[in-house]
Amino acid sequence: MGGKHRILLSLFAILISAVKIYSKFEFTNIKCNSVDKEFSDFEYCYIKSVNRSYKYLSIKANLFKTPITKINGVIFKRFNGYNGYRPFMFNVTLDACRFLNNTKSNPIASYFFDFIIPFTNMYHNCPFDHDLIIDKVPIDFVNHRVTKVLPVPEGDYLYETNWIAYDIKRAVVKVYGTIS
Repeated sequence: MGGKHRILLSLFAILISAVKIYSKFEFTNIKCNSVDKEFSDFEYCYIKSVNRSYKYLSIKANLFKTPITKINGVIFKRFNGYNGYRPFMFNVTLDACRFLNNTKSNPIASYFFDFIIPFTNMYHNCPFDHDLIIDKVPIDFVNHRVTKVLPVPEGDYLYETNWIAYDIKRAVVKVYGTIS
């Protein structure tokens, strides 16, 4: 190979290594639904955009009865050619108290629980005898977790959690987002 080609290949390699692929996560919607209003209800559930670069998610669930015994988490992804979202990556149901006693017992659940640990009052042993709060989870924190810690492919996603007590679904929280 001639000197010119080596120089061009070297320049091309430098350009390729200098270009970083950057993904970005954005919240697109949130829906909180109390299936049993005598058991729980949501005081608030919203995404707030403070400015172009600072957006956060907040939820407060008022528990009128306790305990929440199981949590089911499912990731859905919107695929081209399909109407709506399809299951993607995982569908996990946990004994809530057992998981909180050892959050490393389930690596998948632990990864997602780490999204809210700094922003919630749920990080303690059972039983929960108080309202559940997730306060101001910032978009940059979530963005870092889904693009740097465990990179997720681009697309539209739905993270759905089902809150269960006595084997009856009591509440559903759906968080929608896009990775581009």
